[in-house]
Amino acid sequence: MAKHPTTLEQFRSFCFQNKATDFEQAVEYFAVFGGMGWKVDMSKTLDELIEEKVLKNYRYIHGDIAKITQSDRTHHALLSGLATGDSREHSAFKRANVSREDGEESIDFLVQNDLLIREKSQAQPVNEREEVSDKLRFTLPFLRFWFSSISPYYKGIRDGDYSEVHKRLANMKEEFSNSIYDQLVMEAVTASFKDDKIEKMGSYWDKSNEIALLGKTKSGKIVVGINKYSKSKAKKSELSKLKEQCSKAELEADIFIVFSKNGFSNEMKKEKSAQLRLLTLKHLKALVQDLSEKDLLVNTNKKY
Repeated sequence: MAKHPTTLEQFRSFCFQNKATDFEQAVEYFAVFGGMGWKVDMSKTLDELIEEKVLKNYRYIHGDIAKITQSDRTHHALLSGLATGDSREHSAFKRANVSREDGEESIDFLVQNDLLIREKSQAQPVNEREEVSDKLRFTLPFLRFWFSSISPYYKGIRDGDYSEVHKRLANMKEEFSNSIYDQLVMEAVTASFKDDKIEKMGSYWDKSNEIALLGKTKSGKIVVGINKYSKSKAKKSELSKLKEQCSKAELEADIFIVFSKNGFSNEMKKEKSAQLRLLTLKHLKALVQDLSEKDLLVNTNKKY
């Protein structure tokens, strides 16, 4: 298996292995079990599967993870801070209540041992003196789930009380899924630029502003985008908001992208042009077409 399979590679493998037919359900289940190579019965509820595969095997999974983290308290505190926070390095230091020096040493260890991937903002902030913290993303979706919703509640789990875990999951489920959608949208946007390919793609952030998608094509065009996951349709105001964010960041965009999980208002559809691309779930579903045995990643994790 490649050192860091992309989110899309892991997702395609998950969908093929588990014969996923419902895209949104696949994202929801992948956000919990992704990257582990476990066979998941998609006919069961997520709560059922978590009890069966994770909670009842807590001691064994904890032991496997502890071998990698060396049971270091700072590592665990930072991983939990990242799993429940905004993914920014300095925010995690505060959540974990560790010094910057100890925190940076711990993060270096976690990156070197393939638990985290470091990501940088795709552009410098307007204020050159402003320090922009890196973001850190878990290499496997399951690790984020574990350190946000399992590891902190080990006492209850040990005693057979899973109530805190289920309560936590109810609050985090949507956030887990949205983080996967963020990665898949980047993949879909990149795939949609066929003639003038995107050479760089990521996100922009500074202390007061954030843009979900910021990329650059081979010809030098700047691509920016925003993601909308709520049940309402995306309106023209979403585009206005994106343009305001670009103005604050002093970015001159050539092409705007708006992804909306639940479609667009008629007013927004009329705005569609070469300079504005509108993406929906069908563009993401295209990412998992034509699955075959070659998409199955080889995993050495213990099966539960």
